[in-house]
Amino acid sequence: MRIFSKDRDAISRLTPEQYRVTQENGTEPPGAGEYLDNKEPGIYVDIVSGEPLFASSDKYESGCGWPSFTKPIEPDNVNELRDTSYGMTRIEVRSTHGDSHLGHVFPDGPRDRGGLRYCINSASLRFIHRDDMEAEGYGAYLNQVEEYHD
Repeated sequence: MRIFSKDRDAISRLTPEQYRVTQENGTEPPGAGEYLDNKEPGIYVDIVSGEPLFASSDKYESGCGWPSFTKPIEPDNVNELRDTSYGMTRIEVRSTHGDSHLGHVFPDGPRDRGGLRYCINSASLRFIHRDDMEAEGYGAYLNQVEEYHD
């Protein structure tokens, strides 16, 4: 079984934007994220720890400007914390093992899919295509990966 943790080597390889988002609780500009329009089948993992976070089958177009998901692929890998920054009360989403800032979760997602919208910064993610999942050690999640759907 693979062990996921905050990887200092991975942190040293982050781009300035990835570092700002994951380590300094930043937010990428709306519409700017690498994975916003990605419709390929696969999973999204924490860029720092590699822990599995979201599946392409749970991704949808919310119109908010960031990749949106209805649920985590592995709920234990996602921490939800109260965030009162910027005069708002929101629920911050962080990776459990990498402690990376991922984004926020809102209760305005598709009702027929649970009603949640995990609004996630692309800069906190690494996408692993379905064809590469087995080779990269994520074969156990293949059954949760389907084609992207809106």
